Amino acid sequence: VTKTESNKKQASVTKVIASSGSFKIELIDKIGSLDSPSLIEISKSLAKEYGQKSILTEKTIEIYFNRDGALPFVARFQDHIIGYIIGLPLESLSQNPWARLDENYGKFNTIYTYAFVIKNEYKGNGYAKILKKVYLNWAKKRDEIFYITGHVKLGIAPKFTGDIKIINQIENWQGTGKVFEYYRRNLDPEEIYVSKPDSPKANTI
Repeated sequence: VTKTESNKKQASVTKVIASSGSFKIELIDKIGSLDSPSLIEISKSLAKEYGQKSILTEKTIEIYFNRDGALPFVARFQDHIIGYIIGLPLESLSQNPWARLDENYGKFNTIYTYAFVIKNEYKGNGYAKILKKVYLNWAKKRDEIFYITGHVKLGIAPKFTGDIKIINQIENWQGTGKVFEYYRRNLDPEEIYVSKPDSPKANTI
């Protein structure tokens, strides 16, 4: 990259994982500054439910989307970002007491769902469901990843399909005044892959 190029907005480096018509889901290899304004704008819709900390900045976009071990996807409609989901290694959240208290902390077998959002005008047409399904499928394919955790509003986690366990409840999550649940999803409840390092989890779609 030359000095003049470094001053320009950079495009993201991505891989299209799923597509249907004008809708597609991309796995982020490296997020580019061209996509930052859209991501920041979309993240603002999370503030009411999840608090001000959920609003992205240029700095946090770089940290979360480009972090080693992260699992970030964006959803695009007609090439415009309409949503995203970010999974982070539990150990990368060591500054949070709840992360260090997780029984799997330090085992490097857990991905934490840091954020999941679809713009309001695109809800109700299955895009969020597809984005989440792609995310879960790719997490299952990660070597040694057997759990996904996350925080959701009270009463949401029990509605999830799959092997879900509510670990605890948090009052006034992120200063929102709301009760949130910390849940754990077992990606391999039948322990099919536990002793098989060369399992299909290491393959790609």
